[in-house]
Amino acid sequence: MPLIRDGAFVEDGFMTIADDAPLTDAPSIVSLPRFKKEREALMARNAPLGIRLKASESPEQLGDDVHHFALVALEFPIFRDGRAFSWARLLRTRLKYKGEIRSVGHFLYDQLAMLHRVGVNAFEVPDGFPLEQFHRAMGEMSDVYQPAADGRRTIRDLRAS
Repeated sequence: MPLIRDGAFVEDGFMTIADDAPLTDAPSIVSLPRFKKEREALMARNAPLGIRLKASESPEQLGDDVHHFALVALEFPIFRDGRAFSWARLLRTRLKYKGEIRSVGHFLYDQLAMLHRVGVNAFEVPDGFPLEQFHRAMGEMSDVYQPAADGRRTIRDLRAS
């Protein structure tokens, strides 16, 4: 799938590795169960490592290991399942994660700006998805009411100044 990172299409340098597939020396994304099972071997690798979390898997399960990952891919199994919004914000605010947070799966155009606000900076999008549509989605919220991981000033802050 095409990947938008920081507002531009980029080549995805990572391969998602199935739990039963052998690892290569290339940058890889593994599941949480595989990481838990093979933690020592995976942490010893020299290649960048990513982890893919299902909506039911909190990033808090990673503990301090979260900072070892080059990317955390948050899965949207269906667009109505919004747990990944909470996980992204938790990663950025409470866990102080600085790496790539990638949204994968079934999210909607209407969710792009809010995903970005909570800390997602990379999006797997369907084939043929126009970059102009992404930029339009990012500009649809001119002012915001709620604080988020993006640090934008809220309407309350703007009124107080």
